[in-house]
Amino acid sequence: MKKAVIKELREALMAQGTTKDQATGKVSLALSVSDKRHRAKTTFIRATSMDLAWKTVTEILAPAPQDSWIRVETINSLQRRPLADLQQDLKVMTRMNFWRRGVSFDPDLKTALLEMEINGHEFFHPGKDHQVGKNASDMWIDFKAITDYLQERDGQDVPDMAASQYIWSFNTVGIFTDGQQIWPLSTREDGTTGVRLLQNPKQEIQTYLTAGEAYLARQIDDDGKFVYGYFPAIQRVLTNYNSVRHFSSIYALMEAIAATGSDDDITKARTALQWGIEHLTVVKDDACFAIEHPKNGTPEIKLGAQAMLILALCKYQEVTKDSQFEKVARQAFRGVVAFRQPTGRFNHVLNPDLTVKDSFRIIYYEGEIAFALIRLFELTGDAEIGQQAQQTLNFMVENDFGKYHDHWIAYASNEAVQAFPTNRDYMAMGLQNAFSNLDFIEAQVSPHPTRLELLNATVRLIDVIRRTDNEDLLEKYDVQHLREVWQRRAEHELVTGAFEPEVAMFFYRPSKFYGGFFTRNDHFRTRIDDCEHFLSGLINYYNYKY
Repeated sequence: MKKAVIKELREALMAQGTTKDQATGKVSLALSVSDKRHRAKTTFIRATSMDLAWKTVTEILAPAPQDSWIRVETINSLQRRPLADLQQDLKVMTRMNFWRRGVSFDPDLKTALLEMEINGHEFFHPGKDHQVGKNASDMWIDFKAITDYLQERDGQDVPDMAASQYIWSFNTVGIFTDGQQIWPLSTREDGTTGVRLLQNPKQEIQTYLTAGEAYLARQIDDDGKFVYGYFPAIQRVLTNYNSVRHFSSIYALMEAIAATGSDDDITKARTALQWGIEHLTVVKDDACFAIEHPKNGTPEIKLGAQAMLILALCKYQEVTKDSQFEKVARQAFRGVVAFRQPTGRFNHVLNPDLTVKDSFRIIYYEGEIAFALIRLFELTGDAEIGQQAQQTLNFMVENDFGKYHDHWIAYASNEAVQAFPTNRDYMAMGLQNAFSNLDFIEAQVSPHPTRLELLNATVRLIDVIRRTDNEDLLEKYDVQHLREVWQRRAEHELVTGAFEPEVAMFFYRPSKFYGGFFTRNDHFRTRIDDCEHFLSGLINYYNYKY
């Protein structure tokens, strides 16, 4: 690495504040370097001055390739705590991998671990009875794994950390570079700790959308089936499969292709559609049904999968102008009728013989099928499809679906006012759907991409309402505040849910995950539907704002 670049890194780090611990007079740095193919190697450096500490940094960086991923951090706020207190804190945390501070088992940082070293290796394990989102994580410290890691990292013997009476927790202030640009890292305790502070949100969102499209396309095997997902923190590939997520991921990929202007992945998307039609649908009396084949259970036909099949087919035709799948889309529409009860309500899940398995499964399904029917109506102009779409929307209005604050209801409401622009009931439902939950959305620390999707659709809906002289519907809502939350949430989703290099570098094969999106509290799970929701949210935000 060039000396001028190393000097620039020092200046950027110094600009974040003093590097000296005023209590001990020591400078403590953590330098993490990844060649993109291997996990970052972290080195803790302690010296009596920045000059001496930086001499070691220079020696480590000098042979590193120019495009290495590098973090340099200053350790501060070092605080001694009883080990038992940390263990109790971990047990009662509701979400695993949400410990966001560094930990050392000695005051001189010889056994120090950065927050991302801890989480990237999952050194704090959830209890065996933990269920994500349902109970406390009951986390415990894997002293053996930490000992093995430290011995390999530092090449020296490690004391018995489990016998320690105290630990020293710490925060860091730092910078990251990908060899092209330097970013300061966040110190805020709002979920963004240790990730980049956006310098140019427009450009940075655009850059990651291109990477996100490439990542999702890479998950499609040659036969058209997706790699369903990974648990990066525990190096496991997910082997389940789901028809809803197969077709919804194709839909998001087509959105990304349209947004980036890249045609290279259209062939992959088409192959995935063909695989899905062949393996995840059945045809009965010229009606096509998306069918699920769960590992443990009998096959079932879900309304949500039916909706996503239609949406994927419509989006493919809209983007490519290739109508080869329109016949299948119309057959899928004929399949929708089998779900509908005489009252207008839908049965949610059918058996393969089309008898009812579950009259209700999840609230998402009505919004999904309404959105799909409107999109198919817009594509074909078929009056029967338009009538069925309105029947579904009217059922949702009559049954107060606006109270469910669901992103699919937002999509359906916004699309409804494009197709049926004089219906004020659809407008009112969409507004209630967003504003009844805005405080919760604003307060979310963890990323929640479907909330961004909801806000995207609502911002567009509000502009249609204003454009069509229906502004009286907006009088009881704080429209300006919603728009401010919309922008803040979009940027928050990117920095807290994307495998940007400064996060990916702490996992095995870092470049494998760049462009993906993760769920932190589930072993940093990255599944195709995680990528789908994040991509759709950020694409629609970017397109409408910029």
